[in-house]
Amino acid sequence: MTFTEEIIGRLKAHGTPFYYYDTDVLRETLSVASKEAAERGFKVHYAVKANFNPVIMKTIAEFGFGADCVSGNEIEHAISCGFPAAATVFAGVGKSDHEIETGLKLGIQCFNCESPEELEVINGIAGRMGMNARVALRINPNIEAHTLWYITTGTDENKFGIRITQLDKVISLLSHLKNVTFSGIHFHIGSQITDLHVYRNLCSRVNELYYWFTDRGLEPADINVGGGLGINYSEPDQLPAFADYFNIFRDHLDKKIQSTISFELGRSLTAGCGSLISRVLFVKEGAAETFVILDAGMTDLLRPALYHAYHRIDNLTSTLTEKKYTVAGPVCETADTFARFIELPETRRGDLIAIRSAGAYGEVMASRYNMRALPQSVFSDKL
Repeated sequence: MTFTEEIIGRLKAHGTPFYYYDTDVLRETLSVASKEAAERGFKVHYAVKANFNPVIMKTIAEFGFGADCVSGNEIEHAISCGFPAAATVFAGVGKSDHEIETGLKLGIQCFNCESPEELEVINGIAGRMGMNARVALRINPNIEAHTLWYITTGTDENKFGIRITQLDKVISLLSHLKNVTFSGIHFHIGSQITDLHVYRNLCSRVNELYYWFTDRGLEPADINVGGGLGINYSEPDQLPAFADYFNIFRDHLDKKIQSTISFELGRSLTAGCGSLISRVLFVKEGAAETFVILDAGMTDLLRPALYHAYHRIDNLTSTLTEKKYTVAGPVCETADTFARFIELPETRRGDLIAIRSAGAYGEVMASRYNMRALPQSVFSDKL
């Protein structure tokens, strides 16, 4: 059965818009990523923020990945979906007291700390609870990721991480905190990174900082190098370059490093399995462009409006001659536009549209703005 036939079959039970997840694609992607990481001795945590649909999460947990969380709710959800607490890390620049308490109660692997003040807060909460918190230091390496400004996280302009110039102060502080234990160092320089040479620069910085810590008697048990591996949005059926990605770290990290090397992958694991399925409501002639108005909008897939992000758009039901269209949604915002001046087969009311590579940062960012209903999620292996 073709992708189009499968989608048309689903319309008997599900109205548009809906997210369609191909679980065969998901499992193939997870299998390749797991194999390539294991062959090089690397450990992978799944970045829950990419897609926290419980069916997706439970499938990922089956492959033995850990969980990378950025909220207390994500921690609880990950553990409920089968991720071990002992393989769950808590990142994020703004952890609330309640979220820190949650992590401690559940016995997570560690907190990735982003400031001296956060270390002091975690120390105080752990002390009050009669516990000890394992902490990794998230360091801002000041490396340009050559990706969208909105999803760059590792330069001096970003809010994330501890500046390298602060490390002496942080190490001194750690020696006085009795309720935290240093467990490693953490980096994350951005998302949707397709220039893999960027990671060579990260490896150089990791090598430098590893010896900086060991020279001071602090051996990182774990070095988390983050994630950010990009996908090819123009070719939605193409698997991410997992082997090339992991090879860079295998080849460029110092061979004397004995720490566990961890990654936090999100988009590259789930984006390819998901498509947002929509129906054409109207085709509207404008002064300079022809608009295809869908029943899906920015409330269902925010990335194009928020980041000007590109997703490939396919008309599943037309085989007519191609024309140029601007594809937009029904929300009362000019920003509610998926793409401008793209080639599609001649499109008419009722045609089915698939917005591809939407399995990451799609359903999880949906909202009820304009009191619109949240999109359903439909899975290829479930009726």
